[in-house]
Amino acid sequence: MRPSAIAGYEDWPGYVRNRPRHQAATPAAQDLADALGVPAALPQPDVTVHWEETYDGVTTSELSWQLGFGPRTAGWLMRPAGASGPLPGVLALHCHGGNKFGGADRLVELPQSHPSAAAARAGHYDGRALATEVARAGFAVLAHDTFAWGSRRFDLSVPPWRTASALEARKSQWREDGVEPTDADLYNAAAGFHEDTVAKAAGLLGTSLAGMVAHDDLAALDILGSLPGVDPARLGCIGFSGGGGRSLTLAALSPRIKSYVVTCMMATFGSLLPAYLDAHSWLLQTPGLWKLGDWPELTARSGADGFLVQYALADQLFPEEGMRDAHRILESIHPAGSYTGSLWPGGHVFTAEMQNEAISYLSRALGAGSPAVHHSTRSTN
Repeated sequence: MRPSAIAGYEDWPGYVRNRPRHQAATPAAQDLADALGVPAALPQPDVTVHWEETYDGVTTSELSWQLGFGPRTAGWLMRPAGASGPLPGVLALHCHGGNKFGGADRLVELPQSHPSAAAARAGHYDGRALATEVARAGFAVLAHDTFAWGSRRFDLSVPPWRTASALEARKSQWREDGVEPTDADLYNAAAGFHEDTVAKAAGLLGTSLAGMVAHDDLAALDILGSLPGVDPARLGCIGFSGGGGRSLTLAALSPRIKSYVVTCMMATFGSLLPAYLDAHSWLLQTPGLWKLGDWPELTARSGADGFLVQYALADQLFPEEGMRDAHRILESIHPAGSYTGSLWPGGHVFTAEMQNEAISYLSRALGAGSPAVHHSTRSTN
């Protein structure tokens, strides 16, 4: 019997076909929503709290909710222990990272972390749990698995034919190299090949991988804004790499975002062609998106009060010229004080110093009490 190409998501096509499109607040935001094919989320789902624990000054709760198709979403809410009164809220958006086995768990300090989450923190976040660090600075932070990641991943236990063929080739290479892959390694290899199939299905349905991810992110933002102890008038988001792209998109699609951070995810589209195209996933490269404007120009579709973009000048995924061009574009299209750009040395990593800068920025913008942090010297022009 031919295996399902969208196992675990057989109800996805019906959901998208029967849902209206997301209704944005402005024509500019609506154009982006339509280009990505973002379905309107169902009315706010019921949220289940599974456990709550306080450790090292932060209270963490595991939550879950059902979005109406596919598997149930897992998320974690973090806030300073003993906090009283409404706190500003931040949605912490995990990266792509070639790791779909896990999702937001890479951002959260948990009693027990899966090795894949620990590896993602070590490789991309300087060993830190980003969402927990943001909460420690005086925020209520929600970190959730988005479409195709973690709890929302596809079931690839019996991969579809094209994915299975590519996976067998990878297994053969591992055997030749004497590598014993973990369950996470096997899943992530399969998911890397399967992303083309997901993008193909999304395109057929009139949406996109980025559009489905935005659907899940918009739903999570509504949940965050409705939680007790969260000030719905002071909401922001933060993300590194693919999470930075999600941060930009969410800020453009929702007027609820007042301030946001994009880290290691900013360059001109033109600079990616031809040599950097394969460095990026379908999460960035939605067909036809460039017709709306260059990637930095899409920030003008947001009504946020301000945003920070952090560039790593030795980033392996973006040419330096493309990042500097994006920086110049952003300075030219945004009023003084609304856009902040900082250029850092180093590669595609959200370093501790960069995280400190981002947290301080959100603290000032959203009015959170934050302890003193120390920054490394870096260029700001």
